[in-house]
Amino acid sequence: MIVGKQKPLSEIREMIAEYQKVLILGCGTCVTICFAGGEREAAILASSLRMADKIDGKERVITEYTVKRQCEREFLEELDEKVKEVDAVVSLACGIGVQALAERFPTTPILPGLNTSFLGFPDEHGVWSETCSACGNCILDQTGGICPITRCTKGLLNGPCGGTNNGKCEVDPEKDCAWTLIYQRLEKQGKLDLMRQYYPPRNFQAVVRPGKIRME
Repeated sequence: MIVGKQKPLSEIREMIAEYQKVLILGCGTCVTICFAGGEREAAILASSLRMADKIDGKERVITEYTVKRQCEREFLEELDEKVKEVDAVVSLACGIGVQALAERFPTTPILPGLNTSFLGFPDEHGVWSETCSACGNCILDQTGGICPITRCTKGLLNGPCGGTNNGKCEVDPEKDCAWTLIYQRLEKQGKLDLMRQYYPPRNFQAVVRPGKIRME
């Protein structure tokens, strides 16, 4: 899932300073799960902005609404009339949702209310860890389902490095060495021969952006 974190209230207030009618728009999927931009968070942010305006003696109309997904066009149709009534929209979605809104409503400023962090896995309630970098060249079948590009601090494809110490990373001793985890996983599966697989150095310059996939 995509993990995000809501921007500080002061930053959001600065973004909406010149607008009189603002819609706080929540998203009902990923950012709802990580408590950053769902219906509840949209309501809390709208309330906080109204309170801050009242303290400052400002008159501004703040409304809130949540759609199921901001990243898909069919869920944005219900916003057509709502967006016409405001000067700007604060999107509590990931960067994809913000851009989807901006494409549909090109004459309305769409402001990002979140900082998109990473693709994450829920470790426990309220805790997410980055496990995928969306690199476009998945080798999880060779590494026991553990991504070295993401989970190795150095992003090594042919590890481990010489700095691993008792299964911990030399860069961050609080983290497990990804390649130690890969070794242990492959050992359990009886596939340690995969550790002999050599991968050529990654060419960081040959990254095609933006990506597009077309289903045939």
